[in-house]
Amino acid sequence: MSDRVRGSMLGVIFSPLRRLYDWTMDLAAHRFAERWLAFVSFIESVIFPIPPDVMLIPMVLAKRERFLRIAAICTVASVLGGVGGYLIGFGLFETIGKPIVSFYGHETALDVARESFAEYGWLIVIGGGLTPLPFKVVTIASGAMELDLVVFVLASIVSRGARFFAVSAILWKFGGPVRTLIEERFGLMTTLFFVLLVGGFVVLKWLL
Repeated sequence: MSDRVRGSMLGVIFSPLRRLYDWTMDLAAHRFAERWLAFVSFIESVIFPIPPDVMLIPMVLAKRERFLRIAAICTVASVLGGVGGYLIGFGLFETIGKPIVSFYGHETALDVARESFAEYGWLIVIGGGLTPLPFKVVTIASGAMELDLVVFVLASIVSRGARFFAVSAILWKFGGPVRTLIEERFGLMTTLFFVLLVGGFVVLKWLL
């Protein structure tokens, strides 16, 4: 396959995603930006591919005094959307949930997680809420695996809240200079944090 053909195919694949990204960015400057932020945060937990951070970052930078409110909107809407994803996985997995999981290419991961979900499901939810993993896959999987709903909601609040309030607080404190760091490295930092968290949990369980 020639480089030109390959580049053309990649353009077909990523062009719609880029348009979605640009559309989401534009919403951050809308006069009803907070309502749109809630909407994007909600649907991102179910199916939407663009994370709400894309809106959260410019909104906090534009109105740094509202960083807590903006983070709270993200957190509440994302958790509510997560419950929607959970219910899809619980009652409509074959018709709706499975195609969504397949779209993100996580069928194999879901099969591998089946055996450990009952015991470590809450940890998987925290990982999905903190790291760049598609949170919608985690929410749908939680319902499909019948993870306790209360456990799911609490883990979602912890992970989503930690992520959005951390980003907002950093932007409030340091402003624009850390924007690039957050956009390019925050996913890596949260992933490392989660790995250390899991490692500490495993060590503690082994010692006890």
